Amino acid sequence: MTIRTTGARYTARHTASNTARQTARHTSKTLSLARAFLLCMIVASTGCAISTQQEVQMGQNYAAQVEKELPIVRDPEIVRYINVLGDSLAGVTDDRSLTWHFSVVDAKEINAFAIPGGYIFVNRGLIERATNLAEVAGVLGHEIGHVTRRHSIKQMQKAQGANMGMTLACILTNICNSGLAQTGIQLAAGGVFAKFSRDDESEADAEGVKTVIRAHLDPAGIPQMFRILLDERKSRPDGVDAFFLSHPLEENRIAASQQMIATYPAAALKGLTQDSPNFQAFKKRLLSLPPSPPSPPTKK
Repeated sequence: MTIRTTGARYTARHTASNTARQTARHTSKTLSLARAFLLCMIVASTGCAISTQQEVQMGQNYAAQVEKELPIVRDPEIVRYINVLGDSLAGVTDDRSLTWHFSVVDAKEINAFAIPGGYIFVNRGLIERATNLAEVAGVLGHEIGHVTRRHSIKQMQKAQGANMGMTLACILTNICNSGLAQTGIQLAAGGVFAKFSRDDESEADAEGVKTVIRAHLDPAGIPQMFRILLDERKSRPDGVDAFFLSHPLEENRIAASQQMIATYPAAALKGLTQDSPNFQAFKKRLLSLPPSPPSPPTKK
C-alpha cells in the first residue's frame, strides 16, 4: 500500500509539475504573441521595414492558404516545366537569393499574380491562350518584377491601423490558426495584394522586359500578350475580369512596353528566342488534361 500511495503521490506531483510548466509555457507564449502583435501594430502604423525573412515567412503562409483555396495543376510535367521556366527567369534578376515557386492554377480565366517571398501563380487559361513561349515568359517576368521590386511589401508599409497590425501578427508569427487568422489573411488578400498602381505596373513591365532579355527570350512577347488580353476583354470580358482588377491595362501600355524594348541596343535584341518545341509540348499537355473545374460565381 505504501508503494502504491507513494507512486500515486509521485504521479500527482509529476502531473501537477507538468501542468505548471505547460501553463508557464503557454503564458510565456501568450505574452510573446501579445508583444509580437503590439510590435506588428507599431510596424503597420509607422511604416517600419519588413525584412526579407519576414517577407518569405509571410509568403509561405499566404501561398499555403492560396493552395487550399484554389485548384492547382499537379501534373508532374506541368509542374516541372513551369518551374524550370520560372527559375530561368528569376535566376537572372533576383539579387536576394529567394527560393522561387511557380504554380499553374487550374482555372480557365486569364490571370496571374505574385505573392511576396517568391511565389508566382499563373492561370491555366492564360497559358492556353498564349501563342508562344515569349508571351508566357513575359507574364512570369512581370510577376517576378513585382516581387523583386517588393511592390506588395511597400503597400503594406504604407498601410496603417490595427487591422494591418492584426494581419501582420497572424501571418508573421504563424500562430493564428483560428477564424481570426483567416480574417487576417483575407484582409491581406482583399486589400494589400488586391491592386497595383499604374506606376507599379509600369515598373514591373520594365523589370519583365529586362528579365526576359537577360534570359535570352524575346521581349516582344510582353506587348503581344497585352494585345491578347485586350482582345479577350472585348470578346469575353468575364474571362479576364480578375486580371484587370489587379493589373490596370489600356492600349497605351502596349506602346509603352514597345518603347521600353526600343531603348535596348539592336545587338541585345538579336537572336532571342520567341518559341520552342518544349513550350508547345507543355501547352499541348496542359490542353490534354481534364477541363478546369467551374469557377465560383462572381459576387456582384
